[in-house]
Amino acid sequence: MKILLTPFAQARLFPKSGRANTLQDTTPEDFERHLNAHAPLKVLDGYAPFCKLHVHRNWTSTRCLTVPITDANRHLLRSAYEARTKRELPVLVRWFEGVEAPVANYLVVILYSREQMAREGTPIDADWGVVGCLATAAPEEIPMAPITMMRNALGVEEGGSGVPLDREAYRRSVEFWERNANWRP
Repeated sequence: MKILLTPFAQARLFPKSGRANTLQDTTPEDFERHLNAHAPLKVLDGYAPFCKLHVHRNWTSTRCLTVPITDANRHLLRSAYEARTKRELPVLVRWFEGVEAPVANYLVVILYSREQMAREGTPIDADWGVVGCLATAAPEEIPMAPITMMRNALGVEEGGSGVPLDREAYRRSVEFWERNANWRP
């Protein structure tokens, strides 16, 4: 099985600015090489048949993606309308400023099948394409953000995957994201 780092994931996981809340201590080439050379600790089913999650022990100094919201840090939450790419419409996002997450224990790599990548207009010469990576404390998936679930339901033309909204998964996502937020340096 061959895994390839997609341009979408590379731009988000390895931005030119080298932000502290992205993958650390590895290059895109080394990250891809590691995924192809080391079997995951476990493989989880993703939100659709074309999506798999490979759980790896964190071999970097990458920090957890999210931080719990508490009364002590709630005042550090920020929000803005942002788009992930130039093609997408901006959506409301929120994050912490002035909070640093602990080093993650696991990297949960989000993979899409070759067929799905082609359907979304990004054909790859591999079995699976990396579309994201979650840095976590536990060897499990962080629920997809509610807005990402909605974007996926809107379809490929709006930057999604075309998977219909699962109301129960959406409710679980809201429950998690009401209590947690991403952070930015």
